[in-house]
Amino acid sequence: MEAVVGQASLALSQSALRACLDRAMENRASQQQIAVVESQLGRYPRGIVAVGAQCVCGNPLAVITRPELPGGIPFPTTCYLTSPQAVKAVSHLEAEGVMATMNEQLAQDENLRERYERAHRTYLAFRQLLAERLGDDQSHIEGISAGGMPKRVKCLHALVAQSLVMGPGVNPLGDQALEAVADSFSPSRCDCDQPWPQRALAGESSL
Repeated sequence: MEAVVGQASLALSQSALRACLDRAMENRASQQQIAVVESQLGRYPRGIVAVGAQCVCGNPLAVITRPELPGGIPFPTTCYLTSPQAVKAVSHLEAEGVMATMNEQLAQDENLRERYERAHRTYLAFRQLLAERLGDDQSHIEGISAGGMPKRVKCLHALVAQSLVMGPGVNPLGDQALEAVADSFSPSRCDCDQPWPQRALAGESSL
């Protein structure tokens, strides 16, 4: 397995990456969280490790998925956007042609390209640590991150998910997308159809 790249080439320090992973591993997804994510996606979330980002109400916004799904299926999208409000807002942004604009920015701005490449390497480093912790084989997806990184923007949902899971300052285009959709979605504001306390009460009443 390829060694984790040096700290200077990452958007987060090795210690910060490990701390992010430690938080995830110490707070593995509960059955109730998995049930909520299933309702968000409309399918069972295979390979979910933890909720990587939450709404202020407690609902999942993005999850951390293992690199190797049941059955040995490789899965490169470690940070996966699940919030319906976030997905809808980002989909509207994609429909408006923002990805083409971002690709133009990447072609013209060397500093942005370097920061985007660091986001890519940070994604790989995080997934490698996760694979090692879980004992997963990621050889089939080694060097592949998500969202078109490091050269292009192909999926804003993946970039936004990385920004939500790893925090601001890691993926510049994920951060840019979050700023662009702030009127319709923000991790600091609850726009959920059913906030977490209501879900919890509904779950208790059905027992």
